[in-house]
Amino acid sequence: MWDRVELKTKAKEVLKNKYWKSFLISLVLLLSGGDSRGGGSSGGGSARERIDGLGEWLDFSEYITIIIAAIILVIAFRILIGYSLEVGSRKFFIQSAQYKNDKGCYNFAFDLENFSGIISTMLLRSIYVFLWSLLLIIPGIIKSYAYRMVPYLLADNPHLGADKAITLSRKMMDGNKFALFVMELSFLGWYLLGVLALGVGVLFVNPYYNATEAQLYLVLRQTAIDLGYCTAEDLGLNGGYTGYDDYYWEE
Repeated sequence: MWDRVELKTKAKEVLKNKYWKSFLISLVLLLSGGDSRGGGSSGGGSARERIDGLGEWLDFSEYITIIIAAIILVIAFRILIGYSLEVGSRKFFIQSAQYKNDKGCYNFAFDLENFSGIISTMLLRSIYVFLWSLLLIIPGIIKSYAYRMVPYLLADNPHLGADKAITLSRKMMDGNKFALFVMELSFLGWYLLGVLALGVGVLFVNPYYNATEAQLYLVLRQTAIDLGYCTAEDLGLNGGYTGYDDYYWEE
């Protein structure tokens, strides 16, 4: 069983030399998440009131149209850009956790050969979480934990395949979901301090959490290989697919 204190200690060691770069990557990761909302309701009355009500309904329908258009744009951004930004950001933290070259992570995620695999897998994961959430909030939350490792797996190998990546993440998180929840709670004090610092301080805690979660992925990845859930080659390790060296940025 992994030790969250050890993971956090390793994360702090990594951040000593690249905190500000990790801060910028964490900001990109935050902005790639997407958001949506909506609203509405109305009525009518007598002949005069119906005319007035029609005008109000038209205004209301225009308002709804704007909201729907905004929601569609947010969803489109999340799918077409946000997914790859998330995978590229996770790639950065994986590379950093191993003290490897962390350049070219976004080039890697947006490369045409990798892009379709990332989009299809991340979209299927989102659909699964949404469908489970329809059963009530709790199942959706549980599944969101079960599929937490999907973007990390894609960061290692975007050609892993949607079903395999989702299934592998579920196996990796089996018995680890509550432990991850407890690890998240261990950051609560830091986030509360961030909120007290006009809320902006929360942004400065994110690199610490993201670096720690990357350390967790490395532990779960090795466990998955040891248990035979996947091979090193499946994840681009030990001479398997990497697709990464070609995407290093120039100094």
